[in-house]
Amino acid sequence: MTDRVNVVEVSPRDGLQNEATFIVTEDKLELITRLIRAGMQCIEATAFVSPKWVPQMRDAAELFQQLPKTTDCRFPVLVPNLQGYTRAVACGVKEVAVFGAASEAFSEHNINASIDESLERFIPVLAQAKADGIAVRGYVSTVLGCPYQGHVPVADVVRVAKRLYQMGCYEISLGDTIGVGTPKAARNMLNAVATEVPMAHLAVHFHNTYGQALANVFACLEAGVRTVDASVSGTGGCPYAKGASGNLATEDLIYSLHGMGFDTGVDLAVLIETGAWLSEKLGRASNSNVTRARIA
Repeated sequence: MTDRVNVVEVSPRDGLQNEATFIVTEDKLELITRLIRAGMQCIEATAFVSPKWVPQMRDAAELFQQLPKTTDCRFPVLVPNLQGYTRAVACGVKEVAVFGAASEAFSEHNINASIDESLERFIPVLAQAKADGIAVRGYVSTVLGCPYQGHVPVADVVRVAKRLYQMGCYEISLGDTIGVGTPKAARNMLNAVATEVPMAHLAVHFHNTYGQALANVFACLEAGVRTVDASVSGTGGCPYAKGASGNLATEDLIYSLHGMGFDTGVDLAVLIETGAWLSEKLGRASNSNVTRARIA
């Protein structure tokens, strides 16, 4: 039996959220439709956040209500607090994600709250989600470095991940927000978190600022992780990271996974077409090496 790797596609939310030009709802829907056609079974669709802070997500309600009706794909959305959660559930959302940082400095700069204060905000969200039967995914950012404080102790990553898991998050995605991690550090961090959160409930999320994302994924696959986040065409990236080039491109991830014999359920050819289409819409070259090689 072929080993399976679950891929969480984050381009509609994480990939597009920092785009300066508003991507119209129709194009976001087209992106999601193409990703479904490629075989994606989990697509982070949008974020129910304040339009003041993330203008790109101002159409969250309109977008979600127009998503394709399919039982083969899940559409989690990001919510920052109970207010965002309530808006999301009113639109029919069945799965949400909450977002915490392992870096005290990043938390203070990003949301003007300490790590503990940010986690306290999630308690009512998790409680209401449990009552409503809504699944909650947890993100931990800056797990391998912070643009403000630099080094992030692994113990802090473990503490935040454990807290989110204990609060009721079914899965914890460990994010190298600024893309500074290397394979040994990534594997050591993952193994440390796995002492408190079962490996089956962990995912990894790498940015490719230093070109290390695929190598980091491979190191974590060797350690036992089987869920990986990625963004088609390598879109996204942390605006606070010097030289940030975006998320790990889903096309590159799928090409590598298939080459290693993993099953993903994704049609690489359709995915490449999707990445090329998105790059054209954004008016820039794709950050995917596979797409550039196949379409050149």
